[in-house]
Amino acid sequence: MNKNITIMTLAAILLIGSAGMACAHFTMVFPSDSEATVWDVTPEDYIATMGETKTVYMMWGHPYEHILFSMASAPEVSVMKPDGTIEPLTPTEITVSGQGEDGNPGDFKGYKASFTVDQPGDSVVFVKYEDDGENLIDYTKAVIHCGEEAWVGWDSEVEQQTEVIPYMRPYGMEAGFVFGGKALYNGEALAGAPVEIEIYHTLDLGNEIVGLAEEMFEYDPPMVFTRLTKSNDNGEFVYTLDEPGIWFVGATMEPESESERNVRGVFIVPILEPFPPVEASSGTSISSSELTKAVDDAKAAAAEAKTAAERAASSATSSPGFGAIFVAVGLLAAIALLMRRK
Repeated sequence: MNKNITIMTLAAILLIGSAGMACAHFTMVFPSDSEATVWDVTPEDYIATMGETKTVYMMWGHPYEHILFSMASAPEVSVMKPDGTIEPLTPTEITVSGQGEDGNPGDFKGYKASFTVDQPGDSVVFVKYEDDGENLIDYTKAVIHCGEEAWVGWDSEVEQQTEVIPYMRPYGMEAGFVFGGKALYNGEALAGAPVEIEIYHTLDLGNEIVGLAEEMFEYDPPMVFTRLTKSNDNGEFVYTLDEPGIWFVGATMEPESESERNVRGVFIVPILEPFPPVEASSGTSISSSELTKAVDDAKAAAAEAKTAAERAASSATSSPGFGAIFVAVGLLAAIALLMRRK
C-alpha cells in the first residue's frame, strides 16, 4: 500500500511539473533557399522582393543552445497578406541536420511551406504547432517585409488563441532597441503572463556560449539562455533586444487546471547590426571622460601659450580678449587632435 502511495505521489509531482512553461522550446520559422542553408538565417532573410516565392522552414528546438527535436505533428501554416486576406499554406515534411539534446549530431523532422509575395507591405506568416511531450500549443508569427516604406500589416492581429501584437515595427530594428508588445488570449489582454525572450545561435557559436555560461554561472546556466519578464495588467511588456540576430519573444497562457495545455504566442524579431556601423562611427565619437581630459589639457596648454605670448608681446598688442583667444584655439586644437587619434 505504501509503495502504491509513493508511486502515485511521484506521478502527481511529475504531472505538476509538466504543467509549467515549456522553457526554451520554440517553433523556429526561418526563411531560406534550402534545407542546407536554413541555419545561416539572418535578418535580411525576412525581406522579400515583389513576385518572389518565399519558403519558410519550421523546426522545433532550443534556439539559444542550437538543440533540435523532431516535430511531433504537422504544423498549421497560413499567411496574412498586407491587405488582410489570409492564404492557407500546405506544409511539406523535410529532414534537417542538427544537434540533439544529447549533444550528438542527427537528422530531425521539420516542415516547410512556400508562398508568393504579390503585394507590397508586410506578410505575416503564422504557425500553430502542438507538442504533447511539452504539454504545449505553440502559436508563432514572423513578418516578411516587401517594398520601400511599405510599412503596412506588421501589427496585424491574426486571431491566434494566444498572440503577441507588436508595438514596434519588427524590421529596421538594430541591436539595443527596445521591443514592446501586447499579449492576448482569445482576443483579450493576457495579464501577468510569463514572457520568454531568447536569441538564436548557430551550432558552433551555441556550443561555445553554452560552455562559457556553464563555466561562469554553474549555479544556474539557463538563466542567461532564456530571459524572462511578465506582462502587466493590460497584457503589455517591453524588453531590450541587445544583440543582432533572430529573437523569439513568447507569452504563455498557463491554465489553472493541470489537465489543460499551456498556450503560447511567439513573435519572431530580426535585429540588425548597430547602425551606423561601429567602425564608421568610432572615428567621431568621444566619451565624456576623454572629452574632459581633452578640455583640461587644452586649458593647460592655452595657459602656457598665453603666458609666453604676454611676455613676448608688446603692450600695444595686448587686449582683454587676447588670452581668451588662446584658450579657445587651444581647446579646438586639442579636441581636433583627439578626434584624429580615434
